[in-house]
Amino acid sequence: MSMWLSSANRVIGSARAQATGAAKRQAAATQADAMKQIVDFWSGKPAKAPARKRTRR
Repeated sequence: MSMWLSSANRVIGSARAQATGAAKRQAAATQADAMKQIVDFWSGKPAKAPARKRTRR
């Protein structure tokens, strides 16, 4: 039983580490995107030009 609990603890610990890492990466990406938007807004950088509509040939 001890070996089974040890293996289960290892699997759960690995899953928790994966989830924590993914959450940290997502938070960092969101924060970087927000900072980029703030800098672009205050620096007067123009927004993306709207995409042109395609014409039929």
